[in-house]
Amino acid sequence: MEKRKKRKRRHAQARFKKIAAAAFLVFMVLLGTYLLLTNHLYHTVYETASYKRETSNNNRYAAFRNGIIRYSKNGVTYLNRRNEVLWIQPAQFQNPMIDISVQTFAVADLGGNSVQVFTEDGLKGEFETNLPIEKFSISNQGIVSAILKNENSPMVVTYDSTGNILVENQVVTGSMGYPTALDMSPDGNVLMVSYLDMKSGVLKSRVAGYNFSDEGAEMENHQVSLEEYEDSIMPEVFFMDGYTSVAVGDHSFVISEGWAVPEKKKEIQIPQEIKSSFHTDRYIGFVLLNEEKSGYELRLYDKAGKQVMNRAIAGEFGNVQMVGNEIILYEGNRCSIYTSTGMPRFDGSLKEDVLMMIPTEGVNQYLVMSTDELRVIYLAG
Repeated sequence: MEKRKKRKRRHAQARFKKIAAAAFLVFMVLLGTYLLLTNHLYHTVYETASYKRETSNNNRYAAFRNGIIRYSKNGVTYLNRRNEVLWIQPAQFQNPMIDISVQTFAVADLGGNSVQVFTEDGLKGEFETNLPIEKFSISNQGIVSAILKNENSPMVVTYDSTGNILVENQVVTGSMGYPTALDMSPDGNVLMVSYLDMKSGVLKSRVAGYNFSDEGAEMENHQVSLEEYEDSIMPEVFFMDGYTSVAVGDHSFVISEGWAVPEKKKEIQIPQEIKSSFHTDRYIGFVLLNEEKSGYELRLYDKAGKQVMNRAIAGEFGNVQMVGNEIILYEGNRCSIYTSTGMPRFDGSLKEDVLMMIPTEGVNQYLVMSTDELRVIYLAG
């Protein structure tokens, strides 16, 4: 009986080893195939599906959750990934611009007064400001903060999604400068504003943090932080998440941390001129002017300010975005794609001028929106 048990045990162990070896072999084949597909440089694309819809040439597009936003002077339309209309919200905009959070987005009329706030189910609220809109930002809850033009006394006003004023701050330009950029934290509690001061011919930027919860209730104008930067312009501020915020200058960027009070943690100087920036919740990226060589440089930093990638790129791209671990650059019908490690994935023509491009389900597949057609393409060649 004991010998029989030992034979059964040996047989089971041998069978398990065979199964494990076969499974490991299959895994290695699949891994090798995946690495071959994702680390290969492609130059052509194949179209796997096409969804046409006659539309205006003035439409703009943006990805939002599982659908696509189409917005224009006539209003906002939400599409599924087959270019089918899910809902339409009419409007009259002269210069529509969009800001997107995870759960909500807003379209506002720059230079005008109209604001519409949306979720993926449709209109959440709309309102009119009493002064022209210069910049705006939206939180996950639909709270909107806006810079409003008022000659030499601009306003920074925060509204709920239906237009009720939550906080109103008249900017004293003599002490702070003129507000040039702003962004809200995802929870709507903290607002970062960049100011430009050129008093007496001396260039200075200030980045202020405002907290609208209990932490800022006792502070003047809810201001909880302020950093000054001599001889520098900070034309962009953004939150990577609820804890980490970034201010981007012409030759530097600053990382701040804090749930309630943003505190400066690191300032990174960049010798080259910053042409454009992009970010995800993990990375901060830049397209830099390569002054000593021809072309541009693509550079990536992590949230701690450590440089994790840089690569020379040829040509100039007006659109740069990062989705997941891929950096997508396009201009007209030309496109280049790089991974977060700097590996080139694609360089070539997409055959038609691109208005929006995002990865979709499946390896090497992307959604590409042109004027009146949504295409699903596959990298090849």
